[in-house]
Amino acid sequence: MEPKPSIIIKPRKGWQLINFKELIEYKDLFYFLVRRDIKVRYKQTVLGGLWAIIQPFFLMVIFSLFFGALAKVPSEGIPYPIFSYSAMIAWIYFSNTVSGASNSLVSNSSLVSKVYFPRLIVPLSPVVAFLLDFAISFIILFGMMLYFQVYPGVTVLFLPLLVIIMMLLASGVGTFLASLNAKYRDIQYTISFLLQFWMFASPVVYPVSMVPERFQIIYAINPMTGIIEGFRSVLLQTTAFPTRLILISGLVSVCIFIGGAMYFRRTERYFADVI
Repeated sequence: MEPKPSIIIKPRKGWQLINFKELIEYKDLFYFLVRRDIKVRYKQTVLGGLWAIIQPFFLMVIFSLFFGALAKVPSEGIPYPIFSYSAMIAWIYFSNTVSGASNSLVSNSSLVSKVYFPRLIVPLSPVVAFLLDFAISFIILFGMMLYFQVYPGVTVLFLPLLVIIMMLLASGVGTFLASLNAKYRDIQYTISFLLQFWMFASPVVYPVSMVPERFQIIYAINPMTGIIEGFRSVLLQTTAFPTRLILISGLVSVCIFIGGAMYFRRTERYFADVI
């Protein structure tokens, strides 16, 4: 009998963009990973999905006490609890997604090293999985808006755009850190410090107006600036719609997403060997 020809699968070399066709072909695996991430996060927990509410709520209480009541941080004429909570839900989604994506390759090492599939699916699954927590937190935000009698304007139609920009940013940072963490395991110890520094460098507990106007363009290079300020503007009408900040944040987020994905694609051929 003639021997059957063997097929060798090798990743392409060089810098590459995302192969969306290949990702679509493995959509069932992507769905499975997203579903698994959600189930594992709340499996054998007493409160279950309530943790999506508890985390931003208690942070809001702490920030309202120390920054709102004691430090008297201005809140653009809006009660400080809802001022901080509207930013907190966006930040917690970003923080949790980046943390989950950066550790995703290591936690799925048995799958990555044994079976071929588009590796990009692994760090992208937390981006979708944590949308459930984000949606649950958003319900509480609407309840707070009714309680404080704060109502959105017509600019709330831009809310989906802000969510997309936020997801692109989280995807780009998450995929880049996942690539580094697969090779250098000490990266995981710096991620929490990086996210804490990034939070206080973003207008989570204070408004953008506290930053001198001549520095606001430089400050907007931090893409979370336009995202958080955009959330407050469209939901709470704290300021006029920050078109310039959002455009800068959107451009930076797209660049980070493309750069993170390209770096991931360039290094993914080594993952099975180093994990």
